[in-house]
Amino acid sequence: MNNTSKGFTHIKKNDLPNMVDVSDKSVTERKAVAMARIHLGNELAELLKELGRTKKGPVLQTAVIGGIQGGKRTSELIPMCHPVPLSSMNVDIELEGEYALIKATAKTKSRTGVEMEALTAVSVAALTFYDMCKSVTKSMKIECVYLLEKSGGKSGDYQVKK
Repeated sequence: MNNTSKGFTHIKKNDLPNMVDVSDKSVTERKAVAMARIHLGNELAELLKELGRTKKGPVLQTAVIGGIQGGKRTSELIPMCHPVPLSSMNVDIELEGEYALIKATAKTKSRTGVEMEALTAVSVAALTFYDMCKSVTKSMKIECVYLLEKSGGKSGDYQVKK
C-alpha cells in the first residue's frame, strides 16, 4: 500500500520510511513558534517567583539554554528531520500563576521548515525545567506542547485558532 497519496510524505511503497527530497524546493524565509505549558503547583511557583532558583541553580536560564540546544539538535533526535541552518532560535519562559509558559521561535532561510525545531526546543526546555525542579516537587505536569504559528514554504502560513 502506498500511503504517499494519502498525505504521508515520510512513507513510500511497501510502507518503508522515506526522508523527503527537498532539493527542488525554493530557499525561503521560514519561521515557526511553539508553546509548552507546565503546571508547577503553588509551592514551586512561589519559590521560583521569590528566588528564581532551586538547589541545582537558576531554573529559567538553564531551561532556556536547554531549549536552544534542543532546537539546534532536532535532526539528531527526530529521524526524518533535515538538518536546518538556523538563523535564530529564541526561547522565552514566563511564570504565570502556577504555570510556566515556554515559547520558542525558530527562523531560517532554507528549503524546509522549522516547526520541528521550535517544538523540540519547547519540549527540551520543559524537560530541563522539570529536571531543575524535581528536588522540590515531582508533581509538575508538562501539559501541552503545540505549534502556535508557522510562515514560509509551499504549504503557506498557519496560525493556531484562538
